[in-house]
Amino acid sequence: MTGEDLSSLKIDRSKKSVNPEQKQKIIKLVLLTILSLIIAFIIYFGWIKLTSSTIEVTTTTATIQSSSQSNAFLTASGYVVAQRKAAVASKGMGRLVYLGVVEGDKVFTNQIIARLEDSDIKAQLEQAEANLKLVESELIDAENNYNRQKQLLQTGSTSQMQVEAAEYRYKRVLASIEVAKAQILSVQVALENTLIRAPFNGTVLTKNADVGEVVAPLGAGINAKAAVVTIADMNSLQVEADVSESNIEKIEVGQNCQITLDAYPEKNYKGYVAKIVPTADRGKATVMVKIGFKEYDKKVLPEMSAKVLFMKNDSKEVENEKPVLVIPKSALAIRNGNKVVYKVFDDKAIEVPVQTGKEFDSYIEIKSGLENGDKIIDKVTDEIKHYSKIKVN
Repeated sequence: MTGEDLSSLKIDRSKKSVNPEQKQKIIKLVLLTILSLIIAFIIYFGWIKLTSSTIEVTTTTATIQSSSQSNAFLTASGYVVAQRKAAVASKGMGRLVYLGVVEGDKVFTNQIIARLEDSDIKAQLEQAEANLKLVESELIDAENNYNRQKQLLQTGSTSQMQVEAAEYRYKRVLASIEVAKAQILSVQVALENTLIRAPFNGTVLTKNADVGEVVAPLGAGINAKAAVVTIADMNSLQVEADVSESNIEKIEVGQNCQITLDAYPEKNYKGYVAKIVPTADRGKATVMVKIGFKEYDKKVLPEMSAKVLFMKNDSKEVENEKPVLVIPKSALAIRNGNKVVYKVFDDKAIEVPVQTGKEFDSYIEIKSGLENGDKIIDKVTDEIKHYSKIKVN
């Protein structure tokens, strides 16, 4: 071990160390590189976010409508409303023990559709009837005594005071009988109020209470239900549509209309202007117009949304007319010289070339490119492109 050469283990201090200025340059270069990468990432992700921004849009539906739209000068939207509708409630307060109808059932005038608990009222009725019998039992004795006193007065065997007392008792018994009868009538009315009857022929729309719940007039109790069921006369259906004040002068009572339900866009119903409500909505600057059906089927239900076409006064109803597929003109756009619309699919706007036909006021016929029921963007703007990310309002 002592003979080994240890000179090779010495540190060679002849090599020069790195210049401090060079260290600073290296550090600055590294920092500059990191800063450049951060800026590049910010620009990249900002561009991604900018190009993938969501555009808020409204949609409409390509619908099949009759070619009589060429005779229409105005369109309006509204809802089917039953003109005869009632929320049927109880006149008395009590627990519901019977409910004989559900949604969709047909009811008839005065039909018993529900009943409240009535055992306490029946007991009151029995008490009132027993009281009447008690008072009536005194009537015979009071009447006989009064007649006997009048006869004795003629012979001088009694006094006028006794006759008057007998007469007073007799009349009091008669009055008590009337009071007892009135009490019976009052209890009978209360008993009748436990029966909830249909006010007219109609169909049950909603069931608002269940057996076991407490019902009361106008929901008088904290946990009480007011209406038990809601019924409507299905023969009184009309469309209530809002028409702009600037167009109301063009509409007349009796004017022909065409009604299309959003639920069944392929079917049209003939209608007429039934009433123009003589007041305006100052908030919307519209006037309500009620459109009656000339005929309709079981598909027409209350609260369905509908579109109404008001026909020109000189137009004639066209029978067996060929229906066409139409969209609003605002949904049509020109891209690179081609007519296109934008279908809505998976929150994306898909550009679809279409071939158009006749124009009908604010609508236009689509001959090819779309099918009935396709959802498309209603109002197309320049920022909407193929595959743009959209959000439907």
